[in-house]
Amino acid sequence: MTDQQINSETRLRLYRLMRECRELEQRAYDLFMQNLVKGTSHLGLGQEAVAAGFGAAMNADDYTFCTYRGHNHTLVRGVAMDAILGELMGRECGLMRGKGGSMHLTSVEHGVMGSYAIIGAHLPVAAGAAWSAQYRGTQQVAVCFFGDGTTNIGAFHEALNFAVIWNLPVIFVCENNKYMEYTPIEAVTAVANPAADRASAYSLDPILIDGNDVELVYRTASEAIARARAGKGPSLIEAQTYRHGGHSRADPGKYRPDEEVAAWKARDPLDAHRAKLVEAGVDEETIDLIDAQVMSAIDEATETAKASPPPPREIAYIDVWADGGVEWRC
Repeated sequence: MTDQQINSETRLRLYRLMRECRELEQRAYDLFMQNLVKGTSHLGLGQEAVAAGFGAAMNADDYTFCTYRGHNHTLVRGVAMDAILGELMGRECGLMRGKGGSMHLTSVEHGVMGSYAIIGAHLPVAAGAAWSAQYRGTQQVAVCFFGDGTTNIGAFHEALNFAVIWNLPVIFVCENNKYMEYTPIEAVTAVANPAADRASAYSLDPILIDGNDVELVYRTASEAIARARAGKGPSLIEAQTYRHGGHSRADPGKYRPDEEVAAWKARDPLDAHRAKLVEAGVDEETIDLIDAQVMSAIDEATETAKASPPPPREIAYIDVWADGGVEWRC
């Protein structure tokens, strides 16, 4: 990876993005426990560095494709906090007016091209979006995030194959949090690093990074995006990270050894980056101010979402079949 230097403004932005992700997800958890978030939710607490690093490196018109664990990836592309929380709560102010919920966050305006609940389904779609950008000559790049379990799905291999054959401007990012739902990825995978160790099969360089080091993620993302934008084709990046909680809110995560959880929490990406900032000479009061500003924004967004009414009944009949509603059935 490049030794590209990161200026102080970007380093502080990376911290702010991670703090926003952390507090948004923690608030989502709190609201869920108050029975204000309907259905389940899949939180990325502990995985903020991957979303923040890529979010800071991408252009406004680039494409993001992510999984149902996509709150962070949606937020870092510029979607408002109240729109995300409102969507989780099924409110009118929600990003999709409350119709999508936690697992389907989408904002074409911000380049967030969907959160996909079907494992691996979005990798070929991301390749297609990259193909479109290549055909139109727009210099846009598609970045596709997925979990370690996806590497054992056929769509993973199909998408990689076509991305290389067609030299597409797409970056596949495996967020390897060590567990495919409740099963350790190492228990069902023939290679130690499920994405990086398979890169050579598609003539790609193996890229394995610490996904809890936000500066390393940012540098790696910047390099891969620049390559793709310059017409040098796709990249496959495996970022090793860890979710602090269970697979979903219904999962206490008791299948993970206590010492393993403790060891990864000791490598918390926010704590690590804060320490780097202080070591680099950033005043702790500056960092504390960012924390306070983020908490204020979260509180305001929460109250906005809570005050928003449920969506009107009539929107149940739109976005059902193109723009024609359900009348086409009659």
